[in-house]
Amino acid sequence: MKIPKRILPLVEDGLVDEVVRQLMSGKEATVYVVRCGGEIRCAKVYKEAAKRSFKQAVEYREGRKERNSRRARAMEKGSKFGRKQQEEAWHNAEVDALYRLDRAGVRVPTPYGCFDGVLLMELVTAGNGEVAPRLNDVHLTPEQAREDHAVMMDYVVKMLSAGLVHGDLSEFNVLVDEYGPVIIDLPQAVDAAANNHAESMLTRDIENMTEYYGQYAPELLGTRHAQELWAIYESGELTPDTVLTGRFEEDESSADVDGLMLEIKAVMEEEQARRDRLRDAEADEE
Repeated sequence: MKIPKRILPLVEDGLVDEVVRQLMSGKEATVYVVRCGGEIRCAKVYKEAAKRSFKQAVEYREGRKERNSRRARAMEKGSKFGRKQQEEAWHNAEVDALYRLDRAGVRVPTPYGCFDGVLLMELVTAGNGEVAPRLNDVHLTPEQAREDHAVMMDYVVKMLSAGLVHGDLSEFNVLVDEYGPVIIDLPQAVDAAANNHAESMLTRDIENMTEYYGQYAPELLGTRHAQELWAIYESGELTPDTVLTGRFEEDESSADVDGLMLEIKAVMEEEQARRDRLRDAEADEE
């Protein structure tokens, strides 16, 4: 097929030898099957911001630090240079997340680098050598649904232990090969410790997964993995090997409002007494 304009520089630099075919076009990128030497990989070509339906919402960018002060100022001002830098940061976020999650034991496509808005990475295939299907295209037995849901909860635990929340996890962002689920599409991944929306994003990710697998294994719909996981994370006790039970009980102990009000009143009275003493001392000096 004709070489897409954005991939042409990679061909000229010898990073890609052939563009085999277009694989899919989504809300943020178009993915092509490419040949790199003797290996078949995929090239994810990010769409320009104006052409993406998935916007770089502020809640996703929150907490991402830019070490270069010049770039940071340009990104804040929204200049042409700043918008370009913002795009590069968005692309590089996925590469960084892929490397971090791969090290953490989460199954993701192996990345080979991002070049001018084109991410080269592993092409995940099924047992027959064809491209692995998305989870939403796979029919599951109840047993398989329970097993894969447990795998996904383990991956979410490992992701959070590595400091990341996917932020857009659903049946459309998971591939299924002969070994199980593979998580994809991570440019919007957020820093759990630095992003104020991390808890709500984590909850949405887990609920999306639970609702999907719950179609095949309805008993999953009553689980509370999100609340359980976030409570463990906030307690500082989360490890990559933490096993979730899906059970969680709210802390129903009521706050001692009356006691708190008495403490506040006592502090206010003490402060007033201090001010009275200062005023009396100043009056005596006069």
